[in-house]
Amino acid sequence: MTVHSPKTEHHEGKASRIIPIFPELRSYLEAAFDAAVPGTEHVVSLASIRRDRYANVRTRMKKIIRSAGLEPWPKLFQNLRATRETELAQQFPIHVVCEWIGNSRPVALRHYLRVTDGDFTLATSRPTPTPGAAKGGAQTPEALQNQVQQGAATSGSDSHQPIKDAVTAGSLPALAGSCEKLQSVLVPRTGFEPVTPGLGNRCSIL
Repeated sequence: MTVHSPKTEHHEGKASRIIPIFPELRSYLEAAFDAAVPGTEHVVSLASIRRDRYANVRTRMKKIIRSAGLEPWPKLFQNLRATRETELAQQFPIHVVCEWIGNSRPVALRHYLRVTDGDFTLATSRPTPTPGAAKGGAQTPEALQNQVQQGAATSGSDSHQPIKDAVTAGSLPALAGSCEKLQSVLVPRTGFEPVTPGLGNRCSIL
């Protein structure tokens, strides 16, 4: 759908913009199309509405609202724009929303985007996280550290199991705080290679 913008048409490429016909609007447009008399050009066909670019748009809109049996609300177009931009911002990236609405990010954040009652409802209806577990069932760093310490106290290949589990779970960064403890248990102070008799003095010289 093409939206013409006389307010910004003096800027290059800003005379109009293309936006989606959203499902919420499409059903009404299709119903109006099916009910229209053949040859009808406009969706709103009130005879009292001027269609030239110098007409008072707010007055025209109030007439449409009253014709629908409703009472116009305060700050008519600002509230319309704020409502729709807030709805879209909950579904699409902000740069996409601003392109469709026709304003900039600073203007959208300062004048149009709103916190709604639905935001509070969503925030207070989320389930409480289980203690010791993070999102997606992954363990917290504290729980992983406890496992590592317990595993390091054992001998043989079992002492490496907490690290394998952490790698598999994608939580290896959470083990950073336990590196010193693992090093003292899993890696002998002499290093990975066994001590070779007779090379101690040479190694110290090198």
